[in-house]
Amino acid sequence: MKLKHLLFAVLIASAMLFVQCKQQPKTAEPFRVEHADWVSNAIIYEVNVRQYTPEGTFKAFEQHLPKLKDLGVDILWFMPIHPIGIQNRKGSLGSYYSVKDYYGINPEFGTLDDFKSLVAKAHELGMKVIIDIVANHTSHDAVLINEHPDWYVRDSTGKVVSPFDWTDVAKLDYSKPELRRYMIDMLKYWVKDVGLDGFRCDVAAEVPTDFWDAARAELNALGKPIFMLAEAETPDLQKYAFDADYAWELHHILNSIAQGKKSVIDLEQYLLKKATTYPKNTIKMNFITNHDENSWNGTEFERMGDAVKTMAALTFVLDGIPLIYNGQEVGFNRRLAFFEKDQVYWTDSTGMTDFYKKLTALKKKTSVLNAGEIGADIFRITTTADSSVFAFVRENENQKLFAIFNLSSKEQNIIITGDAHLGTQYTDYFSNGSKEFVKDEKLTLKPWEFFIYIK
Repeated sequence: MKLKHLLFAVLIASAMLFVQCKQQPKTAEPFRVEHADWVSNAIIYEVNVRQYTPEGTFKAFEQHLPKLKDLGVDILWFMPIHPIGIQNRKGSLGSYYSVKDYYGINPEFGTLDDFKSLVAKAHELGMKVIIDIVANHTSHDAVLINEHPDWYVRDSTGKVVSPFDWTDVAKLDYSKPELRRYMIDMLKYWVKDVGLDGFRCDVAAEVPTDFWDAARAELNALGKPIFMLAEAETPDLQKYAFDADYAWELHHILNSIAQGKKSVIDLEQYLLKKATTYPKNTIKMNFITNHDENSWNGTEFERMGDAVKTMAALTFVLDGIPLIYNGQEVGFNRRLAFFEKDQVYWTDSTGMTDFYKKLTALKKKTSVLNAGEIGADIFRITTTADSSVFAFVRENENQKLFAIFNLSSKEQNIIITGDAHLGTQYTDYFSNGSKEFVKDEKLTLKPWEFFIYIK
């Protein structure tokens, strides 16, 4: 059986299983994470406070909230806002991820009252706010290492262990029940006392899954819908604890396709793997850049070249939640320093802001693009260039989306041999022109060209 047919069969089987599950009593699925109703069509925006404005403060950033609302942002994810350790610090300002005090605020950014004001303003504009929580490790001079030295992993000589090659941090020991209690209470504090709407959890798979499960249960008991994002790609984390995790594998595939190292076949294999390993109610966060990629692996323009817009559009129309990293919406093409003060320059000379506004609007008004089980399945439409052209339909009872992507650096002259897209009068989303396809229609696609049609 060809892979494309197998993918189709798997997705059909998944859809049938979903229907069967929906007919079961709700108690038959106690493992399910219940997503807040604002999650399914949300746009996440990652905020690097230090580099966002010349001042690098909460007050300065707060002035930009209306602009982000206009961009279409729903969830603001702040990189860690806590004080940064000094011992073994990297660079002059250190890493956000070397946390000294989980209850504190980095004085570079302002005060707790400044942050509460920012959160309140974001809520007034209809946006949610989550912060980065680094539960796996702290700085070497953290509050916890002084008050509870037994809460840390140590080697045979009694020296605190640094995970991987991260010499500026010390690994916490989750075999200690008291540490677990402390961390859960800390998470509850940020929700109850500060008004946060959830957390992005750094290297979440390095922390025991049962800790996250217990933490989510207690956070749910607060009675406020929250959103939990795992920096991981582990299905089990979404059984009880997390709403979404990272689409790291997809990200690397898109990079490799842009560089001519992989093809649509690899993308299709990824979608097949995802369909068979992740339940339908799980969510992936799709992205072309973030703080790690930008600083360490290069900007999206370095990694993807002329394919940037194409790959960005894919992150919005494939199943999942899309991410925009600060500066991405203006086509900022420079690596930001990680341990020093740097700055995004907000001049958009390439029209990227309008492009991302169009993508966010598409995500919000097109129900087939909803994340998780309430979105529509992806059905591949075959062409005569299936290793270079990715065409697919997502359809429900109210809407239909037909997308055609040339995922190659060469012009493609194709015939659309599939037929699930036929019989529909579409609107070209970007040009607003009307289009109805005929059987075996011939089409020429320029390098990296794509079309998105909506019914």
